[in-house]
Amino acid sequence: MTTPDSRVFPCRWGAQFSRVGEARFRIWAPALDRLDLVLAGKAAPMTRSEDGWFELVANGVEHGQEYFFRLPDGSTVPDPAARAQAGDVHGPSLVIDPTRYLWRNAGWRGRPWHEAVFYELHVGTFTEEGTFAAAERRLGYLADLGVTAIELMPVAQFGGRRGWGYDGVLLYAPHNAHGTPDELKSLIDAAHGHGLMVFLDVVYNHFGPDGNYLGRYAPDFFHPERHTPWGVAIAYEKPPVRQFFIDNALYWLEEFQLDGLRLDAVDHIHDDLSDEELLVELARRVRTEFPGRHVHLTTEDNRNVTRLHERGPGGEVLLCSGEWNDDFHNVAHVVATGETESYYADFADAPVAKLARAFAEGFVYQGETSAHEGGKPRGKPSAHLPPTVFVNFLQNHDQVGNRAVGERLVSLAKEPRLPELLHAALILSPHIPLLFMGEEYGETRPFLFFTDFHGELGKLVRDGRRKEFAGFAGHAAEDVPDPNALATFEASKLDWNRLETSAGRDALAATRHLLHLRRQRIMPLLASGTSRGGSVIACTDGALAVDWQLDGATLSLRLNLIAEPVALPPAPGETIHAAGGEADGNGGMMPPFSIAVSLSAA
Repeated sequence: MTTPDSRVFPCRWGAQFSRVGEARFRIWAPALDRLDLVLAGKAAPMTRSEDGWFELVANGVEHGQEYFFRLPDGSTVPDPAARAQAGDVHGPSLVIDPTRYLWRNAGWRGRPWHEAVFYELHVGTFTEEGTFAAAERRLGYLADLGVTAIELMPVAQFGGRRGWGYDGVLLYAPHNAHGTPDELKSLIDAAHGHGLMVFLDVVYNHFGPDGNYLGRYAPDFFHPERHTPWGVAIAYEKPPVRQFFIDNALYWLEEFQLDGLRLDAVDHIHDDLSDEELLVELARRVRTEFPGRHVHLTTEDNRNVTRLHERGPGGEVLLCSGEWNDDFHNVAHVVATGETESYYADFADAPVAKLARAFAEGFVYQGETSAHEGGKPRGKPSAHLPPTVFVNFLQNHDQVGNRAVGERLVSLAKEPRLPELLHAALILSPHIPLLFMGEEYGETRPFLFFTDFHGELGKLVRDGRRKEFAGFAGHAAEDVPDPNALATFEASKLDWNRLETSAGRDALAATRHLLHLRRQRIMPLLASGTSRGGSVIACTDGALAVDWQLDGATLSLRLNLIAEPVALPPAPGETIHAAGGEADGNGGMMPPFSIAVSLSAA
């Protein structure tokens, strides 16, 4: 069935066509003695193996047919590995033939990691329509902007029509509120035609609270005695469970031709009962399954560990390409806003010095004790890693949306020039930069936390959100928008009309210029992956100087973040970017609120 222009991954869970009209249905349900498949309204008993797998091969199967599983008590459940749903997460699944989609850019092989410049977006709020098809129509804009990688927030089907995606329960099915599987493939395909990579955020640390039926027929999927912040822990050491997640990653990368995955909150993937940790096996499989393509994995991990991101002797990626660096965001946020509540408290003391360390070495906390973590040590040394290990950002979905009223950095900064200076430093540093949708033109609309839960669950989410933020940053409980209200979702959509304002045009032009500089002058110096962390040349209470040695060149950053001129060591070489007064980095005296970035050949 497969042609060179179609893609199929042989998943061990779910419905899979073997030939035209013939499909195999497979599910692990060890708690049951019998199970029926109901396909197109007709029921048939499935065959059970000794290890709890149920299987049935059916003929006369057509693409788009509805099916579900019927338990011995007469209740019905969707396929946990459904490739699409007919409706919501509680109803029937759809049989999907992936060979129907023929890839227009079948020869795409991706881009090397050092070329990554991320643009994180939420499909539902990126455009007014909130669909894959509408996002596809904006790809030319993103390519012209100068980003090279789209980072999609999770799209796996979750309860309700709107949400961030981190409460997914059917991890193989693109949420039909955004469109069909083929429409998601078309978005990715078109992105490749524009030279853009596409990454997907995947959540393997928990299932959402609405629509997860696995416990009904496969309680062994979980460890009820263990818990994560979102519920019972997952039993990754069980072979069927392990297959579910590893196959899921390979499925997205093969059938949807994604260029990479972001693994959400891996510090909550506890797999100490396996011979080989799930994260290591998954990364190793990805490295070996796609030898002819550039395929990348990034992680989010509050522990600041480095073992998943070590490089080989030639700078080659061994497991994961990059790590979302919350330390950089947190200290930059403190510098820009002066906020020191919650986890920002760890960055309240000497924030500019901590920012300099983040620029030079990646992590701020490399084993030091964290007050926010109860005095426990946090992190591992990171200066030996290439700067490209660290995905740095000033804003992302968490850091904006997990505020009481979802304010953007431009609305929070204590001095309006600080976000501009940090924006330039982010893009022109040798780390991998990430922009959050709208950041490029100075979006001021909030990005709020929104869900579509009802009844008791909806009340729990609404009340819990308001309790969490009551009194935080001066907000009363009634200030916190109801996550389940449609208005909360609508308020989070980008305001594309801002591009018609002088402020929007100026911010967009500045971002384009910075990304052009990065592409032309800095990106080529990152190709080998053998560079190591930089050096803090000088640091005062309000200014910093950092140098990096990159493949035969010295990249220098001079940054003054206060309203007084500051003397900093001169930067060698040519000034490739300067802003604020007469800053050039070579004279040694930096004017108030200024930046200079210089480049010197060896």
